[in-house]
Amino acid sequence: MLGLKLETDPRWVNIVESNIEEILTDHAWCEQKAASNAITIITLNSEYTDLVTDLLLLAQEELEHFQMVHDIIKKRGYKLGRERKDSYVNELYKFMNKGGNRLQCMVDRLLFSAMIEARSCERFKLLSKEIKDPELSKFYHDLMISEAGHYTTFIGFARKYGKDIDVDKRWKELVEFESIVIKNYGKAETIHG
Repeated sequence: MLGLKLETDPRWVNIVESNIEEILTDHAWCEQKAASNAITIITLNSEYTDLVTDLLLLAQEELEHFQMVHDIIKKRGYKLGRERKDSYVNELYKFMNKGGNRLQCMVDRLLFSAMIEARSCERFKLLSKEIKDPELSKFYHDLMISEAGHYTTFIGFARKYGKDIDVDKRWKELVEFESIVIKNYGKAETIHG
């Protein structure tokens, strides 16, 4: 369903399990950034009432996920570390069309967002199946379902409002680009690392 070209090597879970505190901190900040991204899309495209309505709900859900991860961090006696740079997301950002018209920029931002959700969903699925921690296994299974919904929301709006843009072609280009970017990742205890 997600159409990713390259799956994460299952050995990534071994890296994650070597430092649960780090993956949880990184994950918490990913959720915060996802909420901020949804708000940014709303800010830049406020004339689309249905997009604003749905992305407000999505942003609230991402903040709830941030809180859920933070609750796990506290429960385990960890501290929420400093915000982490997400090199994967920064590399994906280079793909976005920054010189086009507003609609092209919106479609690219929506597809960029869908890609991040798709990769997160794929990673959460792997964690839910492979991590030895039962609490985190269930937690990541539940989040996987949510991320799949977010992916669908973003790609759905790109298709709805990108009528004069070949959205499917642009998505295929992004999938291809991401398959090159992701080859450099899967070696750190971070959600996209």
